[in-house]
Amino acid sequence: MNTSKTLPRAAALLAVSLLALTGCAATAAPAEEPKPAGDVVTIEDAWVKAAPDGMSAAFGMLENTGDEDVTVVSVESDVSPMMELHETVENEAGEMVMREIEGGFVIPAGGELALEPGANHIMLMGLANPLVAGDEATFTLTFSDDSTYEFTAPVKDYSGANENYEESDEHEGMDH
Repeated sequence: MNTSKTLPRAAALLAVSLLALTGCAATAAPAEEPKPAGDVVTIEDAWVKAAPDGMSAAFGMLENTGDEDVTVVSVESDVSPMMELHETVENEAGEMVMREIEGGFVIPAGGELALEPGANHIMLMGLANPLVAGDEATFTLTFSDDSTYEFTAPVKDYSGANENYEESDEHEGMDH
């Protein structure tokens, strides 16, 4: 066996292989940190149901332009001291009722979540002042990553959304 030709060929093959591997490593993009939920969520067509007192609700289409699902865990607004994220479910009697959703609203990656009468919505309880058509209300959503998103919605007259609510200690005695 002639090692004088084999050894240089093996060394050349090893050098080319190492160069190819380091070239791949140099061009590999570092993993990107996911953007905060508050930077990838928006709301379209937001609005609030007009109400003289008691309870009301906010609606719209939440959009997530991010690459990961995001979860809305709470909401705050000056128009109501007590707010909940509500869902519609069937109770034991077969009636559709509204109740606070456990864990919050999940907005899928690259997707939407509709907030609408008779379905998922933001519930406002114990209104601080009347909500009059033509006024505006500002809301701050908080996500599971502690980021926030603020939006303003017009108040509109709406004769629907007179849903039933599952009774709980918080809702006892409230006008539904």
